[in-house]
Amino acid sequence: MLSGDGTPVLIHDETLERTTNGSGLVCETPDALLFSLDAGDGERVPHYVDAVAVCREHGLLANVEIKPAVGFDRQTAEMVARLSTVLWQGAKVQPLLSSFSLEALEIARHLAPGISRGVRFERVPADWLAVVRRLQAVTLHCDAMHLSDDVLAEAKANGIPVLCYTVNTKKAAESMFKRGVSAIFTDRLDLFSAETSAYKGLHLRG
Repeated sequence: MLSGDGTPVLIHDETLERTTNGSGLVCETPDALLFSLDAGDGERVPHYVDAVAVCREHGLLANVEIKPAVGFDRQTAEMVARLSTVLWQGAKVQPLLSSFSLEALEIARHLAPGISRGVRFERVPADWLAVVRRLQAVTLHCDAMHLSDDVLAEAKANGIPVLCYTVNTKKAAESMFKRGVSAIFTDRLDLFSAETSAYKGLHLRG
């Protein structure tokens, strides 16, 4: 998401109240104020640039969600796509750019064709496969609560990995993997053992 000064930052909500000690809209908050806020235990709202540096240093896979505030789809996509091509240049492990915004993914396809894309839906529509193909995406992301067996079967038949959010118990994760889901998003990485092969497909949800 972009700050009021157009800086890409990692934050979940469009507003500041739930995850920081600030208030108001992220897209209207200038950097000087945004980066002075406490996002928990003294941590600051992370710059996208800094997050990429950590990922590259440790060889981490990154699912970069382009999450524009309302009305900022184009600006956010253009900034993230262009910046990503620079920040990840030469990296052995490239990121995945994903979004609920189809407009953002269209822009990413045009500006960062060398970086793979993932399409995100809450409820997967009937024409999802056509959307994925049009955007030349490689993954399908959706709400675990709304994932049907028919979608899973169609995805498997077409070689498209399915990634589900938000799975916060081992029992739910085991059920997802048994059904054929490739990876899950979780708020509770502490519940899963890094040594358990069944949980290799984990994403820490920001």
